[in-house]
Amino acid sequence: MASKIILLPKEVGSLSRGLPPADVPPQPETLFVLGANGGMSVAPDAGFTVVFGRNEPEVHVCVGGGDQHVSRRQGILTRQYARWVLTNTGKRPIRFPDSRLVHRGDQAFLPAGYTPLFVVSPRQDHLLEVRISAARPGGAAGGPTLQEESTLSDERDLEDDERLVIVCLAQRYLQGDPQPHPLTWAQVADELKRREPHRNWTEKTTAHLVSGVRRKLSRKGVHGLLAKEVPPPVGNALNHNLITDLLETATITKDDLSLLGP
Repeated sequence: MASKIILLPKEVGSLSRGLPPADVPPQPETLFVLGANGGMSVAPDAGFTVVFGRNEPEVHVCVGGGDQHVSRRQGILTRQYARWVLTNTGKRPIRFPDSRLVHRGDQAFLPAGYTPLFVVSPRQDHLLEVRISAARPGGAAGGPTLQEESTLSDERDLEDDERLVIVCLAQRYLQGDPQPHPLTWAQVADELKRREPHRNWTEKTTAHLVSGVRRKLSRKGVHGLLAKEVPPPVGNALNHNLITDLLETATITKDDLSLLGP
């Protein structure tokens, strides 16, 4: 019989790509939680409360380690009413991908599938990855279903070159810079030329490629990616909004930095 509580090493990679490999398939509605230094999976009938926060010795999953703005015990994940529930017990709000904030003392149900949660801090937002495995067909009353999980994935489709250029553009965000901003087109082109000297990377080609991604996502309903949707001066706002969307939907993650080489 598989254990109801399993520790996950940080090497497991992002939960946005799916469930971690396992010898035995997880029980339906199993909770997976991952922070910067690893995480855990908890079966729905384990009767276990997951505590997360910045003080690693006091919590099960560390998030925001080293950032004094994040509470030592920032929040908990529990099973209530046949659903997984997030409770914010810390001083900083926790943001869902749709920008909804959960403040101290508040609770929110977690949907099936993948949900990136962000502990909001003045220095930077700290990512806590959550994934709930598929429920049985039909689900429990009021609970998620297999169909619900399949439609909740927000990850955007990117071609290989689009991903490479955007990861280069967004590398300061992915590296956890406290005040990140996109690289300039000159910096992106220069770095890509060093990485792939056989390719004709220029400021114009990189800018054109990213502009195409913004238009593509705008047609799918993502707001703030076109100049007419942003008050002047536009500056870096369009690329910042694009990067923020791709981070919040886990379309790009820190694992993608490997595309840029050592």
